[in-house]
Amino acid sequence: MDSFSIRNFGCRVNQSEAFEWAEDFQKRGLRLVPEPGRGELVIVNTCTLTARADRDARKFIRKVIRDNPTAKLVVTGCLAERNPGEFAGVPGIWKIIDNGDKKLLAERLIPGRERVADREAWPYRARALLKAQDGCDMACSFCVIPGVRGRSVSVPEAEVLGRIESLARRGYKEIVLTGIHLCSYGRDLEPRSSLLDLLRGIEGRAGDFKIRLSSLDPRLLPVPLIDHLAASRRIQPHFHLSLQHGSEKILKAMGRSGPISAYRDILTRLRTSVPRAALGADVIVGFPGEADDDFRATEKFLDESPLAYVHVFSFSPRPGTPASAMTPVDEKTKNGRAARLRKLSQRKNAAFRVRFSGEILDGVVIERTARGADVLTANDIGVAVADCSARKGDAVKVKIIRVTDQTTEGKVV
Repeated sequence: MDSFSIRNFGCRVNQSEAFEWAEDFQKRGLRLVPEPGRGELVIVNTCTLTARADRDARKFIRKVIRDNPTAKLVVTGCLAERNPGEFAGVPGIWKIIDNGDKKLLAERLIPGRERVADREAWPYRARALLKAQDGCDMACSFCVIPGVRGRSVSVPEAEVLGRIESLARRGYKEIVLTGIHLCSYGRDLEPRSSLLDLLRGIEGRAGDFKIRLSSLDPRLLPVPLIDHLAASRRIQPHFHLSLQHGSEKILKAMGRSGPISAYRDILTRLRTSVPRAALGADVIVGFPGEADDDFRATEKFLDESPLAYVHVFSFSPRPGTPASAMTPVDEKTKNGRAARLRKLSQRKNAAFRVRFSGEILDGVVIERTARGADVLTANDIGVAVADCSARKGDAVKVKIIRVTDQTTEGKVV
């Protein structure tokens, strides 16, 4: 085998795993093929968070088997962990890798090829992704992930800091810190640590880089951590919270009991402390038992909140979870509610982006395009720019010149 490609489904933890695999395979002499599914070795990192994620992964696997029949096809990730029998013995699938064996993926797939530390690796992504934590100890009634990822496990702080310094030396201007439940970081370490301790350690590291955080659980966001996020010179002003709902009745059914007022206080504190930050949230619509007044409570909460966007998920029953045995909301009602919240999110996001018209923001070039480049600002605004000579991964200053309901345009200055 001389080449490989990777296709990711799902969360940023999967993305961070693929980021490390790409580096490891290249250090062992394999060539990265950017187009997913076209390498001699094809790795599919599956997700099983929703039924749609299952379908998308299965569809891609069938496509690889059909279009690249000589490839050594490897299936791993959460769908493969949850239901390995689905893929066992399928013609065209070479290996199925458990989540627990992901870290040593290259060693398992190409034994005998030594890693060459100084061999140059083609950048897999414009931004580096670093997994600091895996697994989850929470017990949300709708979520299958603890069953396929296991209990919360934190990467020791020294290892995280060393990896960050290495990535910064290689020129990465932004490092995305990921975890299945990032707010649980450090609880399993000895001595016990925390996400706040880790972020304080990152603050003093050498190098010209920024940190962006993956999803944060509002139930584990103490005031000292919020204040550090607001004051940090390293952390990008973009905070995404796993809110899930605006009805306390539904939150209780989800296994996420807590007063809505606490969520409101967190968002208000973040907006007050970091006025230019992008605040985002995950919300599930159509959870079993969600009545009209529960939905309206969620809609009202989101509308009145300082959120810049909402990721809306229609409830998808996952096998073996308590919520899968509950009486579902009918599909028509669920789809209608999801559409309303997505329109609300679109309106709020446009209003957020308009605030920065004419301003110059820090950003990173995410991708080169035929007309120029796509830039992501520190506060999560995707900007299409023309006549850009900067390379993928470069830090730039971008001026916002036009905002529509759907897009943002600018120029590098």
